[in-house]
Amino acid sequence: MSHVAVKICGINDAAAFDAAAAAGANYIGFVFFPPSPRNVTPEEAASLSARCSGGPLRVGLFVDPTIEDIAKVLGEVALDVLQLYGSLAVEDVRTRFGLPVWKNISIATSADLPSDAAGADALVLEAVPPSGATRPGGNAAHFDWSLLRDWSAPAPWVLAGGLTPTNVAVAIRTTRATTVDVSSGVERIRGLKDPALIRAFIERARSVYEV
Repeated sequence: MSHVAVKICGINDAAAFDAAAAAGANYIGFVFFPPSPRNVTPEEAASLSARCSGGPLRVGLFVDPTIEDIAKVLGEVALDVLQLYGSLAVEDVRTRFGLPVWKNISIATSADLPSDAAGADALVLEAVPPSGATRPGGNAAHFDWSLLRDWSAPAPWVLAGGLTPTNVAVAIRTTRATTVDVSSGVERIRGLKDPALIRAFIERARSVYEV
């Protein structure tokens, strides 16, 4: 294994975008979900993406979208990956847009570990949202990583939820994850990324398999 791929999700300002790109993030995530403090409009995402013509792949995160919702975003900003929460059929999305689709899976016990990718190109594994949560996803918590030790993954997968610069190396060693996804774990205040934490997270994730 050469190194772990890193996704910095919820990018919503220039400093965070620049830090993630400069530190070598593999993916930058834009959240298109207004209830989230990390939400961006398609126009804002396009403006941020234009700061770097190459660099990290752009991932668009959508919660219970319609095909029309996704089309509207793609009309403003080019995305490389579509990350979906909700019941919209993966095959319908891929057929319509021709882009890889990641599907989020909430994990509480080993019974939640998927044995089928349901057509997704990759699975994003994170904790079940806490009771009363207004947003899907890990909500800064992580599930029991040891559950993954004997799991036979049906597709490529991404470890997400509750990761920080402090625990990411332990998480990777425990799960053997090859891709990790962080959002709130690199924020200085809710919804606002800290460039120094972004750099530290990427450095520590990459250090695990360095010779």
